[in-house]
Amino acid sequence: MAVLAAAAGAWFARSLDQPPVLASGTWLDRPRAISHFELHDDQGRLFTNDRLNGAPSLMFFGFTNCPDVCPTTLASLTEVLRAKPLRGLQVLFVSVDPERDTPAVLHRYLAAFGGGFTGLTGPVDALAPLARSLSVAYERVPLPDGGYTMDHSAALYVIDPKGRFVAVFTPPFSSRAIAQDLATLQPRFAP
Repeated sequence: MAVLAAAAGAWFARSLDQPPVLASGTWLDRPRAISHFELHDDQGRLFTNDRLNGAPSLMFFGFTNCPDVCPTTLASLTEVLRAKPLRGLQVLFVSVDPERDTPAVLHRYLAAFGGGFTGLTGPVDALAPLARSLSVAYERVPLPDGGYTMDHSAALYVIDPKGRFVAVFTPPFSSRAIAQDLATLQPRFAP
């Protein structure tokens, strides 16, 4: 019995050394550090790298005036949250449009998706270190009527409980596949 338990323990430890196989995402060869950043959450509280420690996070960059990609992705993430695939998972919506997306605007917008999300915003120069760490692209695009929209990356970024970028999901998204992939990461993210 002891030999069997030791063998099972050795197999489990070895399996954590192997990269996980994700059906709908890509596990990075090695975790990437995230540069120090200071944003504010949708309650107006300071949000820094420290708040990425201790729990896994799924991060999405967008803006509240987005006509299609953002609401569709948030609806999919609502389904992921309902599945409860990963203990302690925090889902973060990071605005690439801080001019319009104040904490109060983000709070109202995210509440429409049933809660469970934390919105993050801050000046463009405060957003830049986080965006660079994750290779997020975004750009302000003028519209003929004098307004503007934002072009932005549509990926989902997985941050481990040590605050490191470890995996990415790219569209098209399947909430079921993302939930299953996140569930397979539970052993890696356990305290």
